Amino acid sequence: MKLIKKEEAKIFKNSSACTAIEYPLGDSAINGAVIELNGRYPDKGRAVNELCKELFYVIKGSGKVEVDSREFEISEGDMGLINPGEKFFWEGNMTLMMPCVPAWSRVQYKEAE
Repeated sequence: MKLIKKEEAKIFKNSSACTAIEYPLGDSAINGAVIELNGRYPDKGRAVNELCKELFYVIKGSGKVEVDSREFEISEGDMGLINPGEKFFWEGNMTLMMPCVPAWSRVQYKEAE
């Protein structure tokens, strides 16, 4: 069992609209973050994760996620899975719980058009 207390979390401001609260598990197989979104992320274009699957659960709020040119309206209680290689962007005002398998890293994350 590994427990990460709230005060151990690391806060990253990914953009003016997106803040990630990462919980350092130290496990290469899985990690997780809470995402606070107020606007669009990325600011323009799309992002792609080359290696990890991103599971998301909408804790509160609503918005949309566009994945490979398909738009999905999402709101509190919804869950989805973004697979490696799928291009996406988020837009809305929401809080998301986002575990990633294998663990998310900046090296495998790219911005794309």
